[in-house]
Amino acid sequence: MQLNPGPGGLRTALAAATSCLLGGSAAALEATSPWEVDARLLYYGERDRVSLVEGAAQVTWDRGDDRRLGATIIFDALTGSSPNGAIPTTRAQTFTSPSGRGTYVTPANEQPLDTSFHDRRIAVGLTGVQPLGETLRLSWGLRGSSEFDYTSLGAEAGLERDFNLRNTTLSLGLAYNLDTSKPVGGVPLAGAFIPAFPGRKLVDGTSDGKSVLDLQLGLTQVLTARSLVRTNLVVGLESGYLNDPYKLVSVVDPLTGELDANPDRRYRAEARPDSRLRWAWYTAWQQGLREADVVRLSYRLYSDDWGMVSNTVDAFYRWQFTSRQFLEPHLRGYLQSAADFYRTSLPSNQWPAEVSADYRLADMWTSTVGLTWGIDLGPRSELRLGAEWYHQKADPSEVIGVQSRQTLIEAVDATMVRLGYALQW
Repeated sequence: MQLNPGPGGLRTALAAATSCLLGGSAAALEATSPWEVDARLLYYGERDRVSLVEGAAQVTWDRGDDRRLGATIIFDALTGSSPNGAIPTTRAQTFTSPSGRGTYVTPANEQPLDTSFHDRRIAVGLTGVQPLGETLRLSWGLRGSSEFDYTSLGAEAGLERDFNLRNTTLSLGLAYNLDTSKPVGGVPLAGAFIPAFPGRKLVDGTSDGKSVLDLQLGLTQVLTARSLVRTNLVVGLESGYLNDPYKLVSVVDPLTGELDANPDRRYRAEARPDSRLRWAWYTAWQQGLREADVVRLSYRLYSDDWGMVSNTVDAFYRWQFTSRQFLEPHLRGYLQSAADFYRTSLPSNQWPAEVSADYRLADMWTSTVGLTWGIDLGPRSELRLGAEWYHQKADPSEVIGVQSRQTLIEAVDATMVRLGYALQW
């Protein structure tokens, strides 16, 4: 199922918090061999919620003279329980399953979780770089992924031009994705009531799609023999089906905050806008220190026309404490403002055209602390083992009446463990 509704989406958070599963092959290896294999294994586990196991392998063939080809394959499996968007109440709640063929029950005073949550995904990608002259290069990529209820196909192309004795590089890139969502039980009609079991939800077909277009402009500048800075600006447009088909919104009494008295009018399917214009500015600075130590700092500013603004700060320090081993501590902080249409619950006397109770669209902050150990197993191989601890806290949009007695949005704590091996030959 779709797990990337915005800057705080699970797949996006995982990629950022772990520096991307295949982000940057073993830094200690020298680029002296035409072939390199980088294999990684990731475990992600939230307390009492979602767990993920992901494996990835990337093969790169350096053909020389700025010519490269690469292939990547990723497989992951998600299981556990996921918040369905409803608020906790003083009484047990019964929800109709997404298929409409059964129910699940949330005890009183507990966060409603959909225990049927699961996902399997396989993704593949091909990339290439081809020189068009001494200082001009063409890069390209093709990618695709498949889940049991979601498919994605994409392509990208870019140009890079070197200046100033190759100390300055400008890049321009264009990427396009076409995604199709096929949710269990059909595509919920946006904003429609979800009736109590055995009633069937109103659907708008069995599948729907969206397109994503991104334009990127980048600059890389070598500052000294041991330092450089990278910066880029990405402008993107998403259009089509942008809802999460498995998220609900609780409908409550505007004065008391209790669920609506009519069981068939207590929950609505979320309704997000059908387009999203966004931009992000990213800058990273890397500095080599004594011997082989390296410090990396980065900042990312994100904004979109949904009203969301986020700031991300990342810091790494690679400490080469022996000739063959290193430690790399990692700190990350993330702060996000809520989408304009985010509502923790919806008073029954209001009927907005756009509404979502997905806490990933709420005011939110997260922190990540990690440590990676690496060892050179030979002149052309490296082993890495890392662990990270992730904490997420989101705030409700409004607390109505008896809702003040509940924890409307629970904090999320997660542990991540990564194992990686890189080999050149």
